[in-house]
Amino acid sequence: MSGISLAQLAFWYNQTEKEIILNALILGTMGIKVTLRKKKINNGMESLYLDFYPATINPATGKPTRREFLRLYIYAKPKTPIEKEKNTETLKIAESIRQKRDNELNKPEIYTELEKEQLRLKEQREKCFVEYFMKLAKKHTGRNLDNWTSASNYLKDFTNGSIKFSELNEKFCNDFKDYLLTTKSRRGSAALSVNSAALYFLTLKTALKQAYTDGLLYTDLNVKIRPIKNKETKREYLTIEELNKLANTPCNNDILKRAALFSALTGLRFSDIHKLVWSEVRYTKEQGYFLSFRQKKTQGVETLPISEQAYTLLGERRGENEKVFAGLVYSTYTNKQLSKWLKEAGITKKITFHCFRHTFATLQLTKGTDIYTVSKMLGHREIKTTQIYAKVVDDAKREAANKIKLDID
Repeated sequence: MSGISLAQLAFWYNQTEKEIILNALILGTMGIKVTLRKKKINNGMESLYLDFYPATINPATGKPTRREFLRLYIYAKPKTPIEKEKNTETLKIAESIRQKRDNELNKPEIYTELEKEQLRLKEQREKCFVEYFMKLAKKHTGRNLDNWTSASNYLKDFTNGSIKFSELNEKFCNDFKDYLLTTKSRRGSAALSVNSAALYFLTLKTALKQAYTDGLLYTDLNVKIRPIKNKETKREYLTIEELNKLANTPCNNDILKRAALFSALTGLRFSDIHKLVWSEVRYTKEQGYFLSFRQKKTQGVETLPISEQAYTLLGERRGENEKVFAGLVYSTYTNKQLSKWLKEAGITKKITFHCFRHTFATLQLTKGTDIYTVSKMLGHREIKTTQIYAKVVDDAKREAANKIKLDID
């Protein structure tokens, strides 16, 4: 194939020059003959396809291929003038496609750079969105990875594992939204919760936004579809009396007990307590004890004052890079130990580790700390995230007010 460099071929097929050379060695030539052929099918029709010799590389799969079916059909033995005319028009369309493919493969220099880029993007949009979604999922860690993985599983179920970028539209997104709101949970027979559906649909919107940024979508579908509104859930927490009961009740897992109480006194998430190292625990005469760390969830850098009582829960100071709560793990067994500890303290509420963070926020507001300060201590980016705790406090006040009733006739 004269007049074209390996660099041009590399640009055209989105491959390295080394890959182009290897393909050339495998195929034995740089020139590819494109022939229009017919294949008999049912009902007296013939399917038109292109035959490549030698094989060319399919941009969508990256594998050699000899055929490209055009989804165009002609009558094998046309009998009427209408059938003959239809054959003539269909063959003209097929020939124009054949010529275009021949130009793409053998004469890419006749295309402008803009045309080449448009063709490249067109090929990209024929790729699988589900595979792209899963690649984005792998870029996350921890709880975010779990959420993306779960969302990708529901997306695979809904699409049977495949949908092209070119097939994405508002209808597909809204249909997927309806699917999430009506499907059963993959973890059991119960329906998927509204809040889980909202979370998984949000990951879809995030993936669509990234695909638009990457040039894989013509329009920003993310801004055209509405998210699923979260259903308000009850934020369970411990009262100060219950927290004191728990603090004075032995626990078989000392690290778990200290970490849970530390969360209740500081508002830290499990993920931040788990990764806390001694270099992040500091002290100055002016500020007292405080933590200087990066939140795992938001990646925001935080400076959080802690009480002396909270500091005593950390145990003996060790190497700067050693974990403060070494040995703390999140597991089914740990959750069972937490439940046992709560039960022995006489607490029947359904409490998870995260509820200790809820406890901190609720008790701070109950004790009169302003919502802005509580928001900052929790590391919330927006104060509206903290307002849910203010509502919990208002509900608790209302419940307390209703406890006093006079026996009036």
